[in-house]
Amino acid sequence: MTTAPASLIVHINGWPGTGKLTIARHLAEHLGARLADNHTLINPAEALFARGTPLYRSLRATVRTAVLDHVHRADAAQSFLFTDALSDDEFDSRSFDDYATLAADRSARFVAVVLDCSMEENLKRLMRAGRSKAHKLTDPQVLMDLRSRHVLLKGKCDQLIELDVTSLGADEAASEIAARISQG
Repeated sequence: MTTAPASLIVHINGWPGTGKLTIARHLAEHLGARLADNHTLINPAEALFARGTPLYRSLRATVRTAVLDHVHRADAAQSFLFTDALSDDEFDSRSFDDYATLAADRSARFVAVVLDCSMEENLKRLMRAGRSKAHKLTDPQVLMDLRSRHVLLKGKCDQLIELDVTSLGADEAASEIAARISQG
C-alpha cells in the first residue's frame, strides 16, 4: 500500500508579468502553504550588486541554496510554493531539478504549474505599476525577446498543470489550480 505524501512542493513557472506571484499568494491561502517567490531569492542580490556580476551570481546562489536547505529541514507536513520564470535551457532545467529533488527528499508530491497568457496581455501586465519597485522586469523588448527565443520549461514532476491565464483573475486561477491539485 502506498501512502499519500504529507505535503506538496508546488513550482509555478511563467513568463515575467503573467501573474505568478499574485496567483501564488491566493494559491498559498487555498493550500495552507508557505510561499517563496523568485524575487524573495533574487532581490537580496539585486539590491547589492549589478545583475550578471560574479558577486550577484554568488549571492543569488547562496540565498537560493539556504532557502532550499531550510525548506528541506522544515516540518514534513508543511507545503511550499515557489515561483520562477524558467525556460527550456540547461541552466534552468538544473534549477527546476533542485525543486524535484527537494520534493523527493521531503517525500512530498511535486506539482509543476505552467502559467501562460497571450503576448498582448503579458505586455499589458508587464507595465503595471509597482513592478519596477519590486525589481521585476518591465522592459517589453526583453520579454518579447525571451518569448521569441525560448519556451517555458515543463519539467518532470508528479503532476503537471498548464493554465492559460489571459482572461483569468488571480483568485480564479488559484482556485482552478487548487482544484486540479486536489484531483491529483
